[in-house]
Formats: sequence, structure tokens, C-alpha cells
Amino acid sequence: MKPKLDILPFRADSAAANMAGDFLLLRRYSEAGRGRARFRAYGWHRPAFTFGYSQKIAWVRGQLPADAPEGAELVRRPTGGGLVDHREDWTYALVIPRGHALEAARAVESYRAVHAALVEALGACGQAAVLKVRCETPESGEGEAADCAAAKGPTVCFARPELYDVLHPDSGAKIAGAAQKRTKEGLLFQGSIWRPAAPAVRDWAEFQAAFTGALAEALGAEAADEPWPEFAEGEVEALTEQYAASEWTEAR
Repeated sequence: MKPKLDILPFRADSAAANMAGDFLLLRRYSEAGRGRARFRAYGWHRPAFTFGYSQKIAWVRGQLPADAPEGAELVRRPTGGGLVDHREDWTYALVIPRGHALEAARAVESYRAVHAALVEALGACGQAAVLKVRCETPESGEGEAADCAAAKGPTVCFARPELYDVLHPDSGAKIAGAAQKRTKEGLLFQGSIWRPAAPAVRDWAEFQAAFTGALAEALGAEAADEPWPEFAEGEVEALTEQYAASEWTEAR
């Protein structure tokens, strides 16, 4: 019998609560869910921007778009990566438990596998897309994927594609990117699709079904709808408060 890929219900929440929810899905899961990957798509209560764990807050503030509304949420993610504008994106998280082959793979390989599934799902919905399979190196310009890593340094997501990001095949415009975090519990993958860059996708529920089906195949699993897990009393609220605190957002 194949293991399960748990598909959790859609939720919309504050930026801090969304980050807390993703991290708790990695850090806490019932024993019945051990060995099972889990996926969720989610929304945002208000305009929000998130940025990678290691980014400096001064750089982030300088990269916010000129039309960012006053009072927009700005939260540091538990994963890496650059600044992401969530005003018009389709956001998801994937947790792969410790011991799974894809969790144990190099970060570049897990990134490629998830985005290959995303390209397949976009194609099923009529949106042409490709993986970026070459990256630029300071020494020699473009290089093969095997010879170079994703570009270093801070970035604004959707402004500069990295290795194995999802691109439009004609214009090269970036459609989707993601960031990862590994812990002793497994791998957290936080991804974002810029919806204006995928105009052929008319039904995002249909896209999710195609995407989770492709992910399940990549994971050797079977996708199945599951309810949210039960966390310890007060745990979600405490972690949400941590992500909302200025001490977290301005930590570096």
C-alpha cells in the first residue's frame, strides 16, 4: 500500500499565523501521520510580504514595492529565500517527513522535483511553463545545472529567477519560486505562484488537484484529503505571537 500525501483544508489567515501553521506542520504531527507528507494551500487576510530567515531587515524594507499599502504585513519566514509579495499569489506549503528519499536529497534536487510537478500541473491547466535549468556563474556566464548552484545573496522573488524556478517558456518571466527548511523532523517547502504570470489557469482548485496528483506521484504516495491535526493547547497562538513580534521580524 502506498503512503499518503495528506491534503489539508484551505485556510486564510494573518501572515504570522500562516508562518506558524507551516512550521507547526513540520514540527508537530500526530503519530498516525508519521511517514506521511502533508500539503496545504492558503490565503492571506490582508496585503502581506514575507522574506527569508537570513535576510537583513534594512535590505528588505528597501526592496518593498512603491505601491505597498500602508499597514501591509511584513513577516520573516522560517525558510530561506527572498522577499515575496503575496498580494496576487497562490501560496502553498509541503512537508516531507524525515527519512523520505526526497527529504534526504540535496536541496537543489528536492527543489527540482517539486517544481517539475508544478510545471506538469500548469501544463494540465493549459499554462505553458518550463524549469530554469541553467544558472549564471560569475566566472563563466551561464553554466549547466550540475555545475552551479542557485544564485547567492538576497533577491526579490519573481524579479530574478533561480535554478529550477518555474518560467514562461517564451518570455522567461518567472511564474513560481519557493524556499526550504530542513530540521530533524523533515523538510518544509514554502512555495508561491504569481497568478498574473499564469493567466491560462482559470480554476485554481483544478490546478491544486493536478499539482497534488503530480506531487503524490513524485513522492510515491497517494493524495487524500485529511482534517487539520490537533496541536497542543495554546501552541498555535504562542508561535503566531512569536512570528508577529518585531523582535522576530527585525532579528537581523
